[in-house]
Amino acid sequence: MRINRISRLYDCGIFRDFAWPANLPDFGRYNLIYGWNWTGKTTLSRIMRCLEKRTAPAGQVTVVLDGRTVYDHQFPGVTLPVRVFNREFIAENVFPVGGGDLPPILVLGAESVEKQKEVERLKGDRTTAQSELDSARATRQRAERDFDQFCKDRALVIKDTLRSSGQNPYNNYDKSDFRGDAQELAAARDYAAQRLSDMEREIVLTQHRTAPKPKVQEVLYLLPDFEAIISSLSQLLTTTVVSAAIEVLKDDPALAEWTEQGLGLHRDRRAERCLFCDQPLPKGRFAALEEHFSAQYEQFVQRLDRFIGELQATSKAASELRLPNKAELYDDLAADFKAAESAAKKALDATTVFLDAAVQALMTKKRQAFKHVKLDLEAPPVEPESVDKLNAVIRKHNQACDDFQIRINAARERLAVDMIVEVLADFVRLRDGAQSARVDLDSAEQEIRRLDSEIARLEREIVEHRQPAEELNVDLHKYLGHDELSLDIKDSGYVIKRNVVPALALSEGEMTAIALLYFLKSLKDRRFDSAKGIVVLDDPVSSLDANALYLAFGFIRERTKDVGQLFIFTHNFTLFRQVKNWFHHLKGKARKDKRFYMLDCACQGGQRSSTIVRLDPLLERYESEYHYLFARIYREANADSATTIEESYVLPNMARRVLEAFLAFRRPQVSAELWQKMDGLNFDEAKKLRILRFVNTYSHGDAIGEPEHDPSLLAEAQSVLWDILEFIKSQDPQHFAFMEELSKQPAPEGDDA
Repeated sequence: MRINRISRLYDCGIFRDFAWPANLPDFGRYNLIYGWNWTGKTTLSRIMRCLEKRTAPAGQVTVVLDGRTVYDHQFPGVTLPVRVFNREFIAENVFPVGGGDLPPILVLGAESVEKQKEVERLKGDRTTAQSELDSARATRQRAERDFDQFCKDRALVIKDTLRSSGQNPYNNYDKSDFRGDAQELAAARDYAAQRLSDMEREIVLTQHRTAPKPKVQEVLYLLPDFEAIISSLSQLLTTTVVSAAIEVLKDDPALAEWTEQGLGLHRDRRAERCLFCDQPLPKGRFAALEEHFSAQYEQFVQRLDRFIGELQATSKAASELRLPNKAELYDDLAADFKAAESAAKKALDATTVFLDAAVQALMTKKRQAFKHVKLDLEAPPVEPESVDKLNAVIRKHNQACDDFQIRINAARERLAVDMIVEVLADFVRLRDGAQSARVDLDSAEQEIRRLDSEIARLEREIVEHRQPAEELNVDLHKYLGHDELSLDIKDSGYVIKRNVVPALALSEGEMTAIALLYFLKSLKDRRFDSAKGIVVLDDPVSSLDANALYLAFGFIRERTKDVGQLFIFTHNFTLFRQVKNWFHHLKGKARKDKRFYMLDCACQGGQRSSTIVRLDPLLERYESEYHYLFARIYREANADSATTIEESYVLPNMARRVLEAFLAFRRPQVSAELWQKMDGLNFDEAKKLRILRFVNTYSHGDAIGEPEHDPSLLAEAQSVLWDILEFIKSQDPQHFAFMEELSKQPAPEGDDA
């Protein structure tokens, strides 16, 4: 497997928005990428290390692996054999920040072949177990996702149904609340009994939705004792008045009533003549009439009148009694109230009818006081407790008024329980499914741990990392020229010692040597198939002197020549030249499978931004960076159109390095700053000052410039570059002529960079 190209880099360090150019060849087997500091080499190595570590990189990254496009979020699933040497590798494996020993480089001993076969068998089992684990993990994730979504959906239904203004615990009801309530209900055996019927649910919903109402006055009325009335009525109707009755009046109640009234009128007026016919009253007529209407008669009639008045008052109270309106009570009591109200009305109506009939019977008796009157009246079939039942409903309403919030809360809780119980079977099914999936996952993970433990045990028995330590010590001796430093075996790793004691203060060169040699030796680790693997070296000779650099290159060339694919990033021109020559002298197919690139950094929109491009032909053709930089300066100075300010930001650095290289040969006796080397040379002083200002103001650091710098100076870059070329020409015309001729030459044909 190979890395064909890095198709896209967006917001990745200095790569602001890079797309692989259509005319840029794909990576080959051997790849050399040249770039100055701060041009993106480390960013590229970190991306490749993300492939090694199977982690997603920062920013948006797209790569092509064996013709397949892979996006940044897919990196964790890529099984690519990659080994990357960069600062992160050194910090994690060789000189970790928190201290620690170097991890072992593992090789296989000949005496452990049988154990190795067992390891391979176990690894096959582990592959199967890993598939089962992946399946169990996916099943668990799916089951937990379904269970979680179910709880979330049901909680939302309950929340939407029971939410209200003011304080209400269901206003913030969520999936965790639902899960806890459902768990508690599921633990109860009789949870099904808590389901509400349709009617009950409507009642409780009404309670939940209702607004507070005022209390209602109870009905203050007591149904009469019908049997007692009938008994009294029967006694009065059978009672007769004993007197010297006048037969004609006795047998004519109407006449008797009229006569009685006339007698009273004549008595009150003391009339001696008939007020009707104006004839003298017969002698003894008053006495006879008064004998007929005796005191016993008067008393009896008064009894009848009193009883009639009592019955009429009771009847009037029953007929005029006001019952509460159904709307005055809470809606959930409407059905009970309606039934009680109907019974009460029937009882009151029947009472009125009964009392009116009783009054009518007494009126008849009053007219026939001297006769027995037959009683034809029965107690009405009413429910004696009908008014009490009506008042019981009213008391429920009044109690609900007192306990309004408690009642509302209870209604909400009943509704919540009902809605939970309604779906509890699904809850239990999904919960048990998730728990079962977790159990299966735990079992699969346990099997993986068992296999890993067994594999690790066997590998500890068959692994021999003493041989790599000894070989590393030989390499260190060759590299450093002394044997003061060595790697000793310690547990499952190596410890660095100086003269048999732990090395505490290593020089930067020693640290670079140990890190590089350890990395190159690790390519022989049996966990990495170098013939099929990808090796990346990011500035492997940083901070090395010339002699050490050549030694390092020798080790790099020897240990990486047969790897599946090689990437070398460097800003060191000496190493660049060595690797370039090595690639040019490759044999056979390998010679055609080499690629040369460079990182080109420019300023875009006020930010430095890098791109991957073909290596400049001058860098490939010549043995000195000076040739390349001179040619760049020459081309920019002779460009047909003026360079933009953004493009000009890279030019001061180039100009400074060209001047430093040129003056290092022209004035080797002056080891000082650039202005001191230029001082005293025969050239226009104004132009010298202009050159110095140009290179000193804009050639340092990673920043684009300080606020006091005038960007207009960069706009004059082309003319300043001409001043620099004139300066070189004035000091060494012949050298300038040769360099000018080289800079004008076209790129060589057939360039395969």
